[in-house]
Amino acid sequence: MAIEWVMLGYATGAEAIMVVLLTMPGLGPLRKGLIAVIRNLLKPFLSIVPFSLFLFMDIYWKYENRIDCESNDSCTATDLLRQQKSIMKSQRNLLLIISALVFYWLLYSVTQMIVTIDQLNARIEKLKNRD
Repeated sequence: MAIEWVMLGYATGAEAIMVVLLTMPGLGPLRKGLIAVIRNLLKPFLSIVPFSLFLFMDIYWKYENRIDCESNDSCTATDLLRQQKSIMKSQRNLLLIISALVFYWLLYSVTQMIVTIDQLNARIEKLKNRD
């Protein structure tokens, strides 16, 4: 299962970098090319949503089927440590899932907003030239 988490981490990192590049001031000439590239990447990055839901269901399944050491006195210190490590990993992975979904939503929203602003600016220029 480690490769899935690495893939999700890389995708989340790429989304974060793209959001930062889109919102960074001073990239006027590069912004049009960057928007074109990001708009083409939005559809493939949409696969993050079902992939994240699959990984969330995996975390939930592991949580429901774990050994409960709190109610059972027969757990050793090793079992208790293993359970605590598992819970920490699950929390970390859940945070990664949430950040992947939030960054995709931010990337989509910012891209749509910039495209809409560019279209409105083009309309304004067209109306100014017509008058």
